[in-house]
Amino acid sequence: MKKHPLRTPIWANNQFVAHRVPVKDTLKSGTNELVINFASAFRQGREIEKQHEKLHLWNGDSSRLHVRKAQYNYGWDWGPVLMTVGPWKPIYLETYNARISDIDIRIDIPGNLTAHVDVQFTLDPPTKAKASVTIKKPNGNVLIGGTNIPVTDSGVAKFKLSRGVYDAWYPVGYGGQPIHAVEIEIADEQQNVLDSKSQKIAFRRARVVQDELIDQEGRTFLFEINNVRIFCGGSNWIPADSFLTTMTPDRYRAWLRLLVNGNQNMIRVWGGGVYEADAFYDICDELGILVWQDFMFGCGQYPAYDSFLKSVEIEAEQNVKRLRHHPSVVILAGNNEDYQVAESYKLDLDYSDETSDFRKTNFPARHIYERLLPSVVEKFSNIHYHRSSPYSGFGKPTTDKTYGDLHQWNVWHGSQEPWHNWDILAGRFVSEFGMEGYPNIRTVDYWLGGNKEERYPQSRTMNNHNKADGFERRLELYLVENFKHSFEIESYVYYTQIMQAETLASAYRLWRRNWKGKGREYTAGALVWQINDCWPVTSWAIVDYFLRPKPAYFTIKRELKPFTVGMTRKEKKTFPDELSAAVFTIETVLEVWGTNSTLSEKQATLEVTSFDLHSDWTDTWTKNIVLAPNSSTELFKGDLPGQPKRTKLSEIPKTIIVSARLLDKSGKVLGRYSNWPEPFKYITFPDVKELGLKAQIGSNGESVQLSTAKPIKGIILDVEGEEDVVWGDQAIDLVPGDPQVITTVGLKGREVKVRFLGDGTA
Repeated sequence: MKKHPLRTPIWANNQFVAHRVPVKDTLKSGTNELVINFASAFRQGREIEKQHEKLHLWNGDSSRLHVRKAQYNYGWDWGPVLMTVGPWKPIYLETYNARISDIDIRIDIPGNLTAHVDVQFTLDPPTKAKASVTIKKPNGNVLIGGTNIPVTDSGVAKFKLSRGVYDAWYPVGYGGQPIHAVEIEIADEQQNVLDSKSQKIAFRRARVVQDELIDQEGRTFLFEINNVRIFCGGSNWIPADSFLTTMTPDRYRAWLRLLVNGNQNMIRVWGGGVYEADAFYDICDELGILVWQDFMFGCGQYPAYDSFLKSVEIEAEQNVKRLRHHPSVVILAGNNEDYQVAESYKLDLDYSDETSDFRKTNFPARHIYERLLPSVVEKFSNIHYHRSSPYSGFGKPTTDKTYGDLHQWNVWHGSQEPWHNWDILAGRFVSEFGMEGYPNIRTVDYWLGGNKEERYPQSRTMNNHNKADGFERRLELYLVENFKHSFEIESYVYYTQIMQAETLASAYRLWRRNWKGKGREYTAGALVWQINDCWPVTSWAIVDYFLRPKPAYFTIKRELKPFTVGMTRKEKKTFPDELSAAVFTIETVLEVWGTNSTLSEKQATLEVTSFDLHSDWTDTWTKNIVLAPNSSTELFKGDLPGQPKRTKLSEIPKTIIVSARLLDKSGKVLGRYSNWPEPFKYITFPDVKELGLKAQIGSNGESVQLSTAKPIKGIILDVEGEEDVVWGDQAIDLVPGDPQVITTVGLKGREVKVRFLGDGTA
């Protein structure tokens, strides 16, 4: 086989850039061989760094900042160092006389929801031809079209569709996701078809609204689709594998279906990974998932020398063009946490400077985020551009909680606040927050590989499968502050999972409360870090590498149901004598609220039942309530039933558990939540024999009915053996008189193991 080198070799130095290489004069008859030589990206990066400068960063080797390659390959605080190499997307040979080289479909929908469609397309090489452009409905019928459009090097077709003529695309839970198609056919003067292309589109109006609030400082940061303001409950997404070529459409669908089944409506594609495969965005379009898309810069002081900028410009143009037609993509953000890096290292960062070039400062990448990227986004799309995540704007630092989006890491990182403080840690849109938790015990045993000597939390193998700095200290800080726990591995897995579940559910519960209607959207979104892993590991993920949901997945799912009920209890200390601190009264105040994400008010019954864990005392009251549409509604504030006022710190309060349910007219449970006194480590749990817990397998072998005679906290279900079960719920709080049925797939009538707080297990 004879090799014929390209006359003009292509030097590729950017993973995110596609190349079209003319080979007509190179190919020979018979078999041809394509040879691609790859240098070491790590070594090349080190050499480039020597030519320029070493820059600040978090995670990985500093040379990564000079290399346009998936940054997580260099290692992150949840992933290994795996410097993959080779083609990661299809390589194909294309032959043509004339081809449609670019399609740019802009759909402008103002407030009256009349759609103005502008279809532009480009021919390569320029050719005298005629074009037909047709917009088709999801069922294949023609919605509107045009023919005999003259073309030389480009063509344009314009359409206007009144509201009601087209079917609008909505996020999941707010309407349908009709996907239309724009079909373009090019023919020469003899009516010979030269090329045809089809582009999927959808009709939707998307805005990022940053309005002044009615009665708080700052502005909203919210997403509005077709004039409907959306509370975005979702997750952050990292690459789902360290080896990207193993990702298939089916794997993407399984992940994204989990997200939707968990009542989530937004996913953020994080800036240290990749611009995802087309299949990812196609599935998001289909399922109604809103996509927050970062450009691929993460946690670094990136350079801005000429060759780097040129490469970034091509990268940005290609990927904006590739993503712009997806209705799911509603925001493009310049980077992940690079402004926070600049703040941390006290780089040149005058937020009031809106005119400088920035390339000669020690934060040169500001030129990328404030000059290059916004110009590319504006030129090639109608998508909203946001300079970074997080980014406050209005001259404020990234930690400001009243503007822009916020990465709230003062739980786990930072000041390591108690998770009970999520309400005072809230921002206008919390695009990152999290808590670590071990994965399923089967995943742990997978990485142990049968090595029983390493099967304990502090082993070397366990440490190798947690990449977070200081993870042992931080896990133990939150565990010891809240639980009585052991270090036996099954128990350690259980307690970290319950801790993660409680932490994250609390955040969603408290922040949904802040969605109080137009002009009072104090928190408009919460995106947990993170939904997925790229390998088997202990991390912040709520679903592990093998798509096994952790208990936190289910507690979040419950907090994002269309109707929820939430409660807080807080102690209030009063001093009758202003001149004495020795005389005081402690009373416990209970607050109850409900949420409704639908666009109609909801009449329901609020049922509140209180239990004393150590006696037969109970108290129940009901109230007819109306939940305001697309809002939270305050329902009750008063003394905690059954809890006497205390006048001494030494007095041990009663263990009062409060169960609240929202019931519709038929008695169906719309939402439920049990509020327990915290920290849980102070609770003396009853003997297991006193609980009256029953776990009955359904007649079909694929459900479990749980019931109890006393309140139980944090139920996790499992079975013996390697064969896992798909559970319908986990981390369940159970109270008397409110049995719960848990659906399963794969239970097959097997005996169920039940773990819960105070179960007596070591």
